[in-house]
Amino acid sequence: MRGATHARWAGCAVAAALAATACGGGNGGGGSGDADAVLSASWGDPQNPLEPANTNEVQGGKVLDMIFRGLKRYHPETGEAQDMLAESIETTDSQNFTVKVKDGWTFSNGEKVTARSFVDAWNYGASLRNNQRNAYFFGYIEGYDRTHPEDGGEQSADTLSGLEVVDELTFTVKLTQKFSTFPDTLGYAAFAPLPRAFFDDHDAWVAKPVGNGPYAVDTYTRGSQMSLRTWEEYPGDDAAQNGGVDLKVYTDNNTAYTDLIAGNLDLVDDVPASQLRNVGSDLGDRYLNTPAGIIQTLAFPYYDENWNRSGSEKVRKGLSMAIDREQITDTIFAKTRTPATDWTSPVLGEDGGFQEGLCGEGCEYRPDEAKQLIEEGGGLPGGRVTITYNADTGSHKDWVDAVCNSINNALDNERACTGNPVGTFADFRNQITQQKMSGPFRAGWQMDYPLIQNFLQPLYYTNASSNDGKWSNNDFDEFVDRANQETDTAKAIDLFQQAEEVVRDNMAAIPLWYQNGSAGWSERLSDVKLNPFSVPVYDQIKVS
Repeated sequence: MRGATHARWAGCAVAAALAATACGGGNGGGGSGDADAVLSASWGDPQNPLEPANTNEVQGGKVLDMIFRGLKRYHPETGEAQDMLAESIETTDSQNFTVKVKDGWTFSNGEKVTARSFVDAWNYGASLRNNQRNAYFFGYIEGYDRTHPEDGGEQSADTLSGLEVVDELTFTVKLTQKFSTFPDTLGYAAFAPLPRAFFDDHDAWVAKPVGNGPYAVDTYTRGSQMSLRTWEEYPGDDAAQNGGVDLKVYTDNNTAYTDLIAGNLDLVDDVPASQLRNVGSDLGDRYLNTPAGIIQTLAFPYYDENWNRSGSEKVRKGLSMAIDREQITDTIFAKTRTPATDWTSPVLGEDGGFQEGLCGEGCEYRPDEAKQLIEEGGGLPGGRVTITYNADTGSHKDWVDAVCNSINNALDNERACTGNPVGTFADFRNQITQQKMSGPFRAGWQMDYPLIQNFLQPLYYTNASSNDGKWSNNDFDEFVDRANQETDTAKAIDLFQQAEEVVRDNMAAIPLWYQNGSAGWSERLSDVKLNPFSVPVYDQIKVS
């Protein structure tokens, strides 16, 4: 299938990027380790309960990657979409797929993983009644318009007509249109299988999720810690090399880093910006800094008429040109970020759709032109902008303050831009999903799978799952629809690139910088790696 070819080739682009620019301490040695020893790692409370179809942010995603395995899995080094529970995924027309599930897989409660485990989970995720954040990922399956009607329509079906169980280990999927890379998306957590326990006693399952991955949830106290332990009967070939992981909640990554240095924590995967110049002397070769499929942007609330008025695209472009990305990535991030020149990621490679320089002058620091453009666009709404961000992770205060200083200097107005911190990531996300933003807000994106489609469609397609600002453009939507129907990889990528040009022409979001993944660890650990999504490969870490 051409989709599989696309995945292999996209994964190679990721691998090449990692090999070319990785720096830091590598895997940290690789001793034998203690298979029963437990490591501790920094974490942040997820926004929502850990239902696969309801988790679309990094902290919850980390756990889902540990406790679930789906039809596909993205290789932890290359990002290649490889068969996991899929014995085969076959199609003759890129619209009708026959999926065969491998025999011998069970959930950690002993229940067998079958075709029904996937079909029931996908139907649950697609149902409007269940209010799942990732419902949109099932939108190409026939019948979605009845299980999840748009614009306040009444749900008229509980199941997707495009899903059918053939036998215990086989099911079919019928899409509403050709989607050549559909199989490559099936490693995303939203497509994970679910046991009957999820449906029979949902509250109990949410309190202690049951999956089919190398780890099982032991205990979880919100705001404090989630403890995961190795599932000894795990049938996969990627069994955990340690006894488990204690994910400890931190509301300040500086505190997490201090605990690491003091010996009270084993792993941090978000080294604070303020420590980047010290991390080499603090940790030596126990520090990793590698390219990742992550871009940081500023999104806008298009449900607010101030950002949807005529001329507002000039204001957004002017704000972008008022940001000195080079200086900020150098001084704040010690060059562990790269100024963005498009809306995807260099890990895709040019063959994968990355368009270096696409943003053009819109992403260059041109303060005089920035001021003029903002004036031509009618000025800042209310004479000023406020950038909202979560204050608990990511050193966001440092860079938001720097961005505002840059804008204020360009506009000769020290009050033109200010930061608006929100205490926790969960509260920040809740304000976004409740459409309470009145100005630009932080919108980092970590790829779900290494395809250009994933950097564009979920974020900018009308009513897409992560289109938090509710931007909508018919031309963009049409290019995406055509790209998804195209079975020729090169032609599909070209159409996605044309869609990205629409994003550029409207400055739908301001691209800031591409982000590296970083991690620091204690002397107890070895074989520490980050996958192309910047998440630690927890199951391969060895603990002495």
